[in-house]
Amino acid sequence: MIRRLPLLTFRLLILGTLVGCSSPLVRAEDWTQFRGPMGRGVSDAVGLPDRWNETDNIAWKTPIAGRGWSSPIVVGDRVFLTTVTRDTGKPEDAKPGLYFGGNRDKPADTPHAWKVICLNLNTGEVLWDKPLHQGKPQTSRHIKNSYASETPVSDGERIYVLFGDVGMYCLTLDGDLVWEKPLPPCKTRFDWGTAASPVLHDGRLYFVSDNEEASYLAAIDAKTGEQIWRVDRDEKSNWATPFIWENELRTEIITPGTGRIRSYDLGGKQLYELAGCSSITIATPYSAHGLLYVSSGYINDKNRPIFAIRPGASGDISLGDDATSNEFIAWCQPQGAPYNPSTLVYGDQLYVLYDRGLMASYDAQTGELIYEKQRIPQGRSFTSSPWAYNGKIFCLNEFGATSVIKAGRDFQLLDANELQSEELCMATPALAGLRLVLRTGDAVYCIGGK
Repeated sequence: MIRRLPLLTFRLLILGTLVGCSSPLVRAEDWTQFRGPMGRGVSDAVGLPDRWNETDNIAWKTPIAGRGWSSPIVVGDRVFLTTVTRDTGKPEDAKPGLYFGGNRDKPADTPHAWKVICLNLNTGEVLWDKPLHQGKPQTSRHIKNSYASETPVSDGERIYVLFGDVGMYCLTLDGDLVWEKPLPPCKTRFDWGTAASPVLHDGRLYFVSDNEEASYLAAIDAKTGEQIWRVDRDEKSNWATPFIWENELRTEIITPGTGRIRSYDLGGKQLYELAGCSSITIATPYSAHGLLYVSSGYINDKNRPIFAIRPGASGDISLGDDATSNEFIAWCQPQGAPYNPSTLVYGDQLYVLYDRGLMASYDAQTGELIYEKQRIPQGRSFTSSPWAYNGKIFCLNEFGATSVIKAGRDFQLLDANELQSEELCMATPALAGLRLVLRTGDAVYCIGGK
């Protein structure tokens, strides 16, 4: 007997298949990695909330100790996130916005605890709180970074956690440690710390460590924690999460970098590369419309490109002088990229949220400008990446306010949803079924889904 599925469920199941879910335990409504399915930050679910404040449309709010800018992920009826607490005192306060002077040369001289926390999605209750490492930090951090900035990933059966200066860990959904892989601390640019999250594909974990000493890309057996391969990278510090691109021709590991954007096959062999990025690369790549979108946008650089890349490239596909396209680069906007947020493709448009409270939009397939930079009223400063559903774009600023912008060819602010966060907000939310799971500097909120 063939059981007919509702159209929305069918579409979401197809989407889960396309992104290479390695376990049948991953449900269509789960949000198992940074920015969700295909790393795009988009949900097709009907009924997700578009208006809220500190008291309205809040299902629950759970305080979280410590500091962490990792995003929450959702598996079944559980929310997982990481944090790092201190035995004494609190981390130095960071002011919002872009500024110099946040470098710190020495780590805090007090013991810390690196933790994973599991919450009940329906109630916000803390189900378990698991310390994975304890001790004094071996490296320092920029005051706007954290020791828990890498987002976990899950195959629906286990949770995989990376703390860049400590190690990688595998846990069951109940918090039992399956394996651990210690990682040596590494020096990053100006001691800013680490942030690139791991990705999961077909039973393997892939992660990038771009640093000032010995950069590399590695593949890890998700079942055992054993290293399968590791390739050196001619790179210095970057903070971009890699992306597994399953296109019509092959499956690739996409790794943005300051020196080069590089693509590798699943065995670690480099397929192609291109130059032209800014001197700091943070944003996560993703795919839509059969194209790969990669951006790099340090604000003080002349080069701040958004690239749209076609499948099938090999060798060096860098653009020539003043060129904005070639055989494998469908289009490039040389000065279009933001600094911290990743871009967003929703429908036929690519939306760019800039750190200083501006938004622009381009045709996702041609790169044609749809509207120039528009000021988001009361937007102020942004670090987290935008997300989309219900024909709307959502942008969470560092003060806990989410601007709601109408998707389409004309820029239009619809609403501004404010939360009373006492600390910076820099984590990108999770979209789970009809719920929005949003992390601020001091709490996790579940919005909607009552």
